[in-house]
Amino acid sequence: MTGVITASEQSWIAPFTGLSPRAFGKLITMLRCEGADAVRPGRPWSLSLEDRTLLVAAYWRANLTLRQLAPLFGISKSAADRVVDNLGPLLALKQRQRFRKNTVLIVDGTLVPTRDHSIAEKSKNHRYSTNHQVVIDADTRLVVAVGHPVPGNRNDCKAWVESGAAAIVGRTTTIADGGYPGTGLVIPHRRPLDGELCEWKQEHNRSHKRMRARVEHVFARMKTWKILRDCRPKGDGVHHAMLGIARLHNLSQAA
Repeated sequence: MTGVITASEQSWIAPFTGLSPRAFGKLITMLRCEGADAVRPGRPWSLSLEDRTLLVAAYWRANLTLRQLAPLFGISKSAADRVVDNLGPLLALKQRQRFRKNTVLIVDGTLVPTRDHSIAEKSKNHRYSTNHQVVIDADTRLVVAVGHPVPGNRNDCKAWVESGAAAIVGRTTTIADGGYPGTGLVIPHRRPLDGELCEWKQEHNRSHKRMRARVEHVFARMKTWKILRDCRPKGDGVHHAMLGIARLHNLSQAA
């Protein structure tokens, strides 16, 4: 069976990965260095590493079922399933563990509608969702860490700790919205019940809001991968997708 989509035809790369052909080639080189194309026991892959990477990216980008996607690459549904299970975790963002002095980070949580009800709960959008804490570098706007998904009914204050994002960031200066009281993060000044904020606090809140908007822009770009609008994979699939999309986002921004 002959596939329709292949990485050898460069016109397919940008629509399904969000990367230029040059950035895609850089990703393939990194994956090979990380052992993604190592010889494994059993039957060899019917697709090259480039095509397997494109398949996983297309799965995240278009959110087609594997039964719909597999014929486009000329393989069976079960073979496509194995490709996603094998390569998805290898595409994950390598989360930063140490930060330069004076680094400023921004964190916020985003809800991903998730069909696996064992890890999701009904959230404020009335859908079963998972809460993902995403941390970006305020200067470069690159994703530096993504916490493990927690049920969508957790508020950001709890999710920050439960997801492990707080442990990754440590004592690095981190900006957040007003939903993170008592966490030690830099949050806006709260208006007193019996009055208004003084002028300097209002100005500080305005600059804080402008800075924190950067993480919202990152969410908007990441959610062009439609799997983050209705995630079908079970178990760690939503976490692998989030980390993989974060890596693709970083590569597209750095290109």
